[in-house]
Amino acid sequence: MGDSKRIVYWVRRLSEVAMLGWLGLMWMIDLVLAYSIGGFQWLVPVCGAAGMAAVLLRRRYRLRGFCVMLATSFGASLTIGATGLAGVPGMAETGSLLILLIGVLRHVEPVRRAAVLACVALVVLMSEAAGRDYNSSGLAFSFLLFAGWSMAAGVGGYLRFQQERRVEAVHSVRRAERLELARELHDLVAHYITGIVVQAQAARTVAQTSPEAVAPALDAIATAGSEALTSMRRMVTVLRTEDDPSRKPGVALADLRMLTETFSSDGPKVAFEIGQGIDDHTLPPEVMTTLHRVLQESLTNVRKHASRAAWVEADLRRHAKVVTLRVRNFGAASDPRVARLGGGFGLVGMAERVEALGGRLYAGPSPEGAWTVIAEFPLP
Repeated sequence: MGDSKRIVYWVRRLSEVAMLGWLGLMWMIDLVLAYSIGGFQWLVPVCGAAGMAAVLLRRRYRLRGFCVMLATSFGASLTIGATGLAGVPGMAETGSLLILLIGVLRHVEPVRRAAVLACVALVVLMSEAAGRDYNSSGLAFSFLLFAGWSMAAGVGGYLRFQQERRVEAVHSVRRAERLELARELHDLVAHYITGIVVQAQAARTVAQTSPEAVAPALDAIATAGSEALTSMRRMVTVLRTEDDPSRKPGVALADLRMLTETFSSDGPKVAFEIGQGIDDHTLPPEVMTTLHRVLQESLTNVRKHASRAAWVEADLRRHAKVVTLRVRNFGAASDPRVARLGGGFGLVGMAERVEALGGRLYAGPSPEGAWTVIAEFPLP
């Protein structure tokens, strides 16, 4: 576990402990008050204990715990209200209900269900203020409970809005990446088909005068057709959009070297090595273009998030039926937000493009302390 992930882990754990400690302190106050009054007031600390349990288990039983808490709190309010005695505030109970409300508004699907549950929670809180009387100060306490409900609803709604906006942004990036890759594949297939048509026309022209030249032309047609079908089959689920005639179909290894040299001229020095058994004819064109994109995005992230890196190491190697591109920067820590594939959306697009070709992408700190991006592609 990297340092940034370890810090986030402990911050979450400490915040969880602090929240439960806060609820526990309020539950003890409720317990003392219920003991001093007696009667049915023991229901208040019972509801508080149930609320604390629901908060503790909210990630596993979020909806069930919230519904049970609503029913328990409403039942206790009716029972205590029937006695006609002043009630115990129920601070732990109310605090737990508001914490659960934030999670419900943030996570429960669909949104309509979450909104209905929030309205039910408001009714339960108002019944708590009205049914328990609180020494004839029910109106003032009703206002405080409404204010607490409003804050919890606002926080939960805001977190849900941010989450949905984040999901929508990720979907947009992935869709744009798929469409871009589809356009590139369209260019590649068009390139192959053009070669097939030229070879077929040439074979037809020389068939009568030079029959021996027909066989090589047919072999070239078969090879180009097989390569075109392979590219189409690997991306059959990718949608297409309008084409840009200014783009070039594919890149070469020389383009990868040029990319690293350009980056080294105004940034950290890049040591780029290509292993044995790899040339322009070894890799499928769609893999070559994706390698170029991954290397470009990796170097861009180095410039954005680790501009003080001492140097960058990149290597492209082949292992049996897999080709691997690895990019590492040394001497400066990268922004930890990039580790979650979300500080910027470039890594999201890279992952979508690599996975569309049946590969895998890893981005994160290595045991040596370097920030590493690894992209693996299966070879046909």
